[in-house]
Amino acid sequence: MTGKPHSRGATPTPDELRAQVEETRRELGETVEALAARADVRAQARQKATQLKSQATEKAHTMGDRIQHRTPQPVRDKAHHAAEMTRANRGLPLVAGVAVLAVLLAVRSRRH
Repeated sequence: MTGKPHSRGATPTPDELRAQVEETRRELGETVEALAARADVRAQARQKATQLKSQATEKAHTMGDRIQHRTPQPVRDKAHHAAEMTRANRGLPLVAGVAVLAVLLAVRSRRH
């Protein structure tokens, strides 16, 4: 216990005993909270997932910036233009994907 020390052999006063009890309760409360936090595996997993997501996002932004600075301007312009065209006509990539799939299925069925 971490209450006030009293002289050896002297009986603590009721106020000293109350103070010791309150200090012990506070310490016990902190200990229980620490144990509960360690036992909460779900919360720990969520915290770790959030941390990893943040790290991955940061690394992705860093790599994106590096790639963008190393890519020649004409290539960046063409990629930007292709992205704008895709955003403007969302059906086009879907149709192209279906066409590629149809060709692959046709080639596969002819081989068998």
